[in-house]
Amino acid sequence: MKWLISANGKIYNHVGAFDELGYIDWRQKANYEVGDTVFIYATKPYMKVMFKTIVEKVDMSSDEITDDKKFWYDIEEYESSLSGKYARLRLVERVDSENLSLYELKENGLKAAPQGPMKVKEQLEVYLESNFNDYYSEGVFPEEVSETLEEGHRRTITVNKYERSSIARQKCIEEHGLNCAVCDMNFEEVYGEVGKGFIHVHHIVPLNEIDGSYKVDYKKDLVPVCPNCHAMLHRKINEKTFNIAELEEVYKFNK
Repeated sequence: MKWLISANGKIYNHVGAFDELGYIDWRQKANYEVGDTVFIYATKPYMKVMFKTIVEKVDMSSDEITDDKKFWYDIEEYESSLSGKYARLRLVERVDSENLSLYELKENGLKAAPQGPMKVKEQLEVYLESNFNDYYSEGVFPEEVSETLEEGHRRTITVNKYERSSIARQKCIEEHGLNCAVCDMNFEEVYGEVGKGFIHVHHIVPLNEIDGSYKVDYKKDLVPVCPNCHAMLHRKINEKTFNIAELEEVYKFNK
């Protein structure tokens, strides 16, 4: 079964909880079964479906759940929530795409913003699944993480997915802008509307060199680059790659 529920970010820090725990113990207001998929719609200011989870446990009491008080912004709501049954929702994927905005969802089978748990009908299910692949991140992080690194490290898998996601891309752009850090190209300035918002994001520390304790720092670890410069940053010369400053010098010298 596929479900759609809503999350109010003014009451609870969903991103923080998923980051640290990889799951949230959610008040069980529907007849979930283990293995069900639950999509989570983030309310204002996002107004998008942003999380895909799988039901890992059901019918948990407040004594069985993880104490997540630190993620609650509204302590009264936290205290009043400690009753009834809970379901554990394990994070599968997270995206931030306009394709999953309320407007687009209403064009593809959703009648109105979800208030409580609702079963996802076929048209909406097909649309959600087809758009929950984080297309914005394709080509953004070309580095590969080995299977041996991921195996046995659930935290590592979750973190790596997040770092490769459109959310990481968005955070990087908010911090550094849309100009290439090497050649200073801005796609909108060159191509107009078709280039608006387009840029690759380079991960300064290769993902295959990190361990399970790694936590991405958007200011230091991620940098916007155009596809050409991105390719050059990953090209090895005598078994070595250029860093941003070195490639910028090469670019300026040859220009």
